[in-house]
Amino acid sequence: MTEAVPSDLVERAERSASPATVRVTLERLADDAPDVVAAAADHEGTAAALVAVLAASRSLTRVIEVRPQVALDVLADLDRRPPVDDGSLEALVDWRNLEFLRIAARDLTGLDRLEQVGAQLADLGRQALESACRLAEDADRDGPDGVTLAVVGMGKLGGSELNYSSDIDVMFVGEGTRTRLERRARAVMEIAGHCFRVDANLRPEGRDGPLVRSVESYEAYWERWAEPWEFQALLKARPAAGDATLGERWLEAAQERLWNRPSDADTLRSLRAMKQRAESEVAKKGLAARELKLGPGGIRDIEFTIQLLQLVHGHLDPQLRGPTTLSTLAEMASAGYVDSGDADDMATAYRLLRTTEHRVQLVDEQQVHALPSDRAALDHLARVMGRRDTTDGSAADQLLRDLRKARVGVRAIHERVYFRPLLEAFAQASPEDAALSPEAAAARLSAFGFLDAKRTQAAVKELTRGMNRSSRLMQQLLPLLLDWLSQSPDPDLGLLLVRNLLGHDRNNRTMAETFRDSPATAQALCTLAGTSRMLGDVLVRNPDLVARLDQPDRLETKPHDELVHSADRAVQWRGDVSERQETLQRWNRRHLFGVAARDVLGHADVHQVGADLTDLAAATLESALTALDPQVPFAVLGLGRFGGAELAYASDLDVIFVHDGRGAAGTDEAKRLATGLVRFVGGSTPAGRIYEVDAALRPEGKNGPLARSFGAFEPYWRDTAQTWERQAMTRARFAAGDRDLGERLLDLLDPFIWRGGLTADQMRDIRRMKARIEAERIPSGEDPEFHLKLGPGSLSDVEFTAQMLQLQYGVKATGTLDALRALRDADVLLPDDAEVLGEAYEFCERVRNRWFLVNSGPGDALPSRAEELVWLARSLDTTPGGLRDHYRRVTRRSRKVVERVFYGLPDGVA
Repeated sequence: MTEAVPSDLVERAERSASPATVRVTLERLADDAPDVVAAAADHEGTAAALVAVLAASRSLTRVIEVRPQVALDVLADLDRRPPVDDGSLEALVDWRNLEFLRIAARDLTGLDRLEQVGAQLADLGRQALESACRLAEDADRDGPDGVTLAVVGMGKLGGSELNYSSDIDVMFVGEGTRTRLERRARAVMEIAGHCFRVDANLRPEGRDGPLVRSVESYEAYWERWAEPWEFQALLKARPAAGDATLGERWLEAAQERLWNRPSDADTLRSLRAMKQRAESEVAKKGLAARELKLGPGGIRDIEFTIQLLQLVHGHLDPQLRGPTTLSTLAEMASAGYVDSGDADDMATAYRLLRTTEHRVQLVDEQQVHALPSDRAALDHLARVMGRRDTTDGSAADQLLRDLRKARVGVRAIHERVYFRPLLEAFAQASPEDAALSPEAAAARLSAFGFLDAKRTQAAVKELTRGMNRSSRLMQQLLPLLLDWLSQSPDPDLGLLLVRNLLGHDRNNRTMAETFRDSPATAQALCTLAGTSRMLGDVLVRNPDLVARLDQPDRLETKPHDELVHSADRAVQWRGDVSERQETLQRWNRRHLFGVAARDVLGHADVHQVGADLTDLAAATLESALTALDPQVPFAVLGLGRFGGAELAYASDLDVIFVHDGRGAAGTDEAKRLATGLVRFVGGSTPAGRIYEVDAALRPEGKNGPLARSFGAFEPYWRDTAQTWERQAMTRARFAAGDRDLGERLLDLLDPFIWRGGLTADQMRDIRRMKARIEAERIPSGEDPEFHLKLGPGSLSDVEFTAQMLQLQYGVKATGTLDALRALRDADVLLPDDAEVLGEAYEFCERVRNRWFLVNSGPGDALPSRAEELVWLARSLDTTPGGLRDHYRRVTRRSRKVVERVFYGLPDGVA
């Protein structure tokens, strides 16, 4: 180092976070401005600030090198803010750089805490906007008269917690001619953009919306169109520059709209889902471990937690309406909305994460939120933050360890903070001692979907009663369980079923340990219990199934032979028929649970669910038939959805029975088997039913024998079978019993089913039958417009269209979706038409299946009761309005294809 650099500065450089970089810079400064360097060395505070800045920031180093004397004057008196100079754009930028330098120097030398740094940066941003407003007004050639403009600060600017490289998020409110307002606002953005990146995309309608709106226009938008995230954004919105009176009038209107609409469960679901999507995007990019802002346990977890609690409680408690994260968190802790220990831990972690983010951004004033991947850069960051290599590890290792610990703690708090204070409130000896008031507790429960506060309180007390090991463990786990239940369609139902499952001490202990070892299991349980009473009841009766929930492969439907073997093993050792029937029903329910759980948890699509339900039904029939001990060759053919491997949860089993018995004895034995199978599987009461078995599609329908001999089928089909029977047999396949007999019958009937296409009269018959079904079979009270099975463009429309085309052109396929693909591949159906029909079929089938689970019983139309529609929509990750709109969209498109292809109508003619 040149002798022109004083020894004191040399020593400071060697102790700095970046000795080599500081030495080189000091040498350049000593060569260019020796008097300045000498003066800096004579003042301890100036020397410390200079070295700290040079070690931390390349961008600020350039500021110092360009104007060393002016910069050193700033560093020599960090308590004095440089006077604002906005006489020109160049002067404003110079002033911004000097004030930025002062703020960073105070931060790096420890004079200011994080909160003060953020506030000063926000003040700098507001001053830049204020100066930009004045400069823009001066430059407006039309003069200032008639135009009033105010700038609203959003995000970290509005919250007075700006980053070193934050965008300045703004919205504009104005009065006057729109074109002049737009021009003025754009001028403000351009001028301020030389000091900060300015972003106006948080405004209503984003980039597509007008840049400036009146207060009245904002009010109209908030009233009719605003999304939940836009109200969340208003938490931090505050006037920043321009006309103060107009800005305050805007703020008053915004606050009124924000706090006069309590946030409900669907609002919070929407916000949480949006946050989860952002996290998923970070994970896909492989940044989750390095991302300080959006990664698990990062800054957004803390901010989001506080903002959601503001939305929940702010309409009752005005003290919670502040825009600043740490001060709002402190207020929440003092009022009992957040556990004080959790609040302290979150505040500590927030300061560490934000300070790390500041140091990363300060290097080059780049908008980054991730730790550097380069080891040298990471070590430099750690040293700037005060870490040094020790026996405990390198500076970088220490920083990573501290950050990892903070993020794990934040994530745990984030997952429980909504509900932990509730548990503490419920456990208090008297209401007077509770941290949360009854109103606050009820507001929080309601906002997170729990509508019955008394039942929730009773459940919590029951689950944590006593002082044994399992109850203490459950006290720790309950906040997580309540959080996961709050994300289910019906949290009250879910809590009831979880309480029933854990009601026995033995279950409580076992489940608590299972949940501790596998949070994914507990989360899956909460999802299922809050979706379907039927599934929850299965778990209550079969608690051993809970352990399988985090392992989707253990819920998969086994291959057919394994299923049959499993059922036979469970049934055969039972004594009488009734015991065997009950055992088979329990076996079926356990396996049905596996299908439904994979469905609800997103591990199986509509096609897989249909195939699994079909395999399960076939295995059930096979085992039931074996239990009846057939004495003649006997087979079951599946028709309809059963034959097409597209069973739904609510489906009957459409079947045909065939036997190859000889004489009266053979006929009697076949009758015994057919009748016995229908009773065995159908049960003597609805409670004992496994499936409704329907043989009405057999030859001669209900007037024909229940089981028909093989030899009787050929003459019937040669002389008597009608068009609808051909249509029914398009999806026929062997289901159970004597496979050789069943396959021989299918081979026998194949020429009759697929012979010669369809005549014009036969096509008319199919169309008339379809029209009659539409007119007659929708039950009273169900809305035809939203009927998933029989409504225009829904399941029945698609099925009839596919089957008629199959018969007309001789295109064989297993089920409806397979038929659409086969018809497309055979150039019978246009690809776009096949796609439209397939989309409608899959959507209606998925919704119908899910409604069965949510309703715990059959239902073919979208529910008309608002509460039930909400549960169904939530289960499908949408809203009631979104669900109905999607139904309308896909079925209307489907119906147009049906009218043209099935009914032969020209486009636009119905």
